[in-house]
Amino acid sequence: MTAGPGKIEASSGAAPGSAARALWARFGISPVVALLAGVLLLLIVPPLVFLVKTSFYTTTFTGDFDKFTFRFYIDLVSDPKFLTSLLNTCTYAIGSACVAIGLGVIQAWIVERTNTPLRKYVFLFSIVSLGIPSVLYTISFLLLLGRSGPVNELLDFFFATGRSGINVYSMWGMIVIEGIDFAPLAFLLLSSVFRSTDASFEEAAMMCGANVSRTFRRITMKLALPGVYALLILIFIRAFESFETPAFVGRPGGIYVLTTNIFENIQVDEPPNYGQAGAFAVALLVIVWGLLYWYNQLSRRAERYQTITGKGYRPRVMDLGRWKYLTAGVLVILFMIIIGFPVGIVVYAALQPFYEGVSLAGFSNMTLDNFAQVLKPGSFRDAITNTVILGVATATIVGPFTLLCAWLAVRRYRGAWLLDQLATMPLIFPSIVMGAAFLQVFLESPIPLYGTLVSIIIASSVRYLPYGMRYSYAGVLQVHNELEEAAALAGASRPKTFLRVVAPLVAPAVVTCWVFVFLVSTKAVSIPILLAGPDSQVVAVTMFDLWENGQTVELAAVGVTWAAFMTVLSGLFYVMARRYGLKFE
Repeated sequence: MTAGPGKIEASSGAAPGSAARALWARFGISPVVALLAGVLLLLIVPPLVFLVKTSFYTTTFTGDFDKFTFRFYIDLVSDPKFLTSLLNTCTYAIGSACVAIGLGVIQAWIVERTNTPLRKYVFLFSIVSLGIPSVLYTISFLLLLGRSGPVNELLDFFFATGRSGINVYSMWGMIVIEGIDFAPLAFLLLSSVFRSTDASFEEAAMMCGANVSRTFRRITMKLALPGVYALLILIFIRAFESFETPAFVGRPGGIYVLTTNIFENIQVDEPPNYGQAGAFAVALLVIVWGLLYWYNQLSRRAERYQTITGKGYRPRVMDLGRWKYLTAGVLVILFMIIIGFPVGIVVYAALQPFYEGVSLAGFSNMTLDNFAQVLKPGSFRDAITNTVILGVATATIVGPFTLLCAWLAVRRYRGAWLLDQLATMPLIFPSIVMGAAFLQVFLESPIPLYGTLVSIIIASSVRYLPYGMRYSYAGVLQVHNELEEAAALAGASRPKTFLRVVAPLVAPAVVTCWVFVFLVSTKAVSIPILLAGPDSQVVAVTMFDLWENGQTVELAAVGVTWAAFMTVLSGLFYVMARRYGLKFE
């Protein structure tokens, strides 16, 4: 008797839901997956469409689309400037990747494969370097290597070089600065490669009479080649799409790359040449997509070099004897080059009433007035506040959203594979291209978003979705499905299971993701520099403008204040990553 009403109630009250479920089942996708996929498509497709459209249309004085044309692509392929910029970009990216890999290999081998003293601190210093804004890092090397910098002063003192000192505003200057900037990342990624090398192979080589140097060249490096090659391509891609170093170092020296061409078409040309910038951006997008595809293909072939097996694997290090003090000295020198000298010169500049290079007299003229100027109400403090809001909002959006997407993908909900693909798609967008794409979206949007902090938050959230997806995916994989099945048997619904079981267990990975996204989103300049307005300036853009205006001491004070704050967060990231994810010993 009770079954009848129940069936009637089900058929009358749940019929729409049943029809919806049948509809979703027909297309092989669940409703929640469809909703999340719709959100991702809404965030990713419009920028891509507007970017491509911009490259095919002229624009009016107000920025509206006008006439269809192929002129921008014709100009692109016929203009020698494009080929020159492409060649410069390739040279710069290859050189930067080689410098970064070289420094990363040295550090990773010393830390992971030897018993060198102080090696455990390299991880902390490398992660702390993530807190230094790229703009500040590049400028610090310009202060060090510039014509009035201490390096040229020393060369002139010892060798009487005069005006023939080193010229940092050159291709080699771009390569060295960018390569050193990427060195900590190269070390962090290569450390796992060297850590997973089976010591028995090296021990066998040394038993056959090979010394440490030959063992490193013939055994260790050959086993690490897939990881080294893959990272070489990855850093090449990141250098290929980088903007800060080419903008600060290349432009004054007359060396242009694709990213600086896009920037100048939008920010320097009068009126802004959006069409030419769109053509440059589409070309850069296609090139980066091809490089990422190559990188993925190479990564899939790494199984030929696997040495970790269930039998006989021993993660041990080599005893260098007295040579360990030499390798410790190498680590100290690299620390000074990568962090010590750059941070030191910026702190020195921040304490000067005006910057005239490094001198003994400068140490007696130190003042805190620049920091007082930064911390008092005004544009500097507003930029710091906006940057904190940007980082917090971006990380808060990316973390929980990608956690839900990753959970659905790992648990193989219908169509959830699409979420992983869509969330990873922004990887093909170089940062400057992402900024240019969203610039067009916001210019055409009926909602006045251009120039607001919200516009930067939206673009940054999309840019860092892939990073959040990788952290969350790895975290969910560690949670066994049995726990969710037990919750379901206890009567918990799927949303309640996700909130009460999955989310707390994956919280360490999500928090680590949150801190990482905060760090990278607040140090980037490529997106904010195209989208920021007078009331939405962030620290990276403020420092960019201060350098362009020659306000070195104010820039240094802003940079030191922000870097100190970010160093604390970087340390937090290190502690959490060590406790919950990575093993640094």
